Amino acid sequence: MRQSLLLLCNRLRSKVPVGELSTKSPTPPKILYIKRVKNKRHQMTVTLTANYKEVLNTVTVEKIDELLDENYELSDMLEFIDEYNENDFVNYYEEYVRVGEAIGYEAVDALISELGCISYIEDCDERYQGCYDDEAEFAEQFISDMGYDIPAAIVVDWEATWDTNLRYDFTACSDGTSYRPMHIFRDH
Repeated sequence: MRQSLLLLCNRLRSKVPVGELSTKSPTPPKILYIKRVKNKRHQMTVTLTANYKEVLNTVTVEKIDELLDENYELSDMLEFIDEYNENDFVNYYEEYVRVGEAIGYEAVDALISELGCISYIEDCDERYQGCYDDEAEFAEQFISDMGYDIPAAIVVDWEATWDTNLRYDFTACSDGTSYRPMHIFRDH
């Protein structure tokens, strides 16, 4: 099976149509549904939706089957496995979907990218403070929400407020977009 997968990857790189692939198996090859996913970690990955049961670990397949019964999308699950790994899928996929639907997948993905580990998403929807243009905008909103009445004659450096005080209690992570890209999470 791994040889077939490697052959498929090599053919994709050389732009040979999938129908021209040959296998050493005496049985006819199964139809493969190919989805290209571009992300920061992989240049290109291939997701096989037709025969994932033959490629993935038993525990992963059981989890996929369980989630399919609960109406999760197979393509989304396989894309998640491509992006992260089977272990993270089994341990965190349901939480990933839950918090992604609650606060937006852009925010969750930005948090994972910033902290480097998917385990930090647990209950991140409760710690989510919102999205802002930058950390300074969050600092101004945070101080205003606390009820401080700052006279108009005083000029506050909100960026310095973030840098010297708030950054130690919050995590800021950018989703890379141009509209309100900064997502803020409370650390405690």
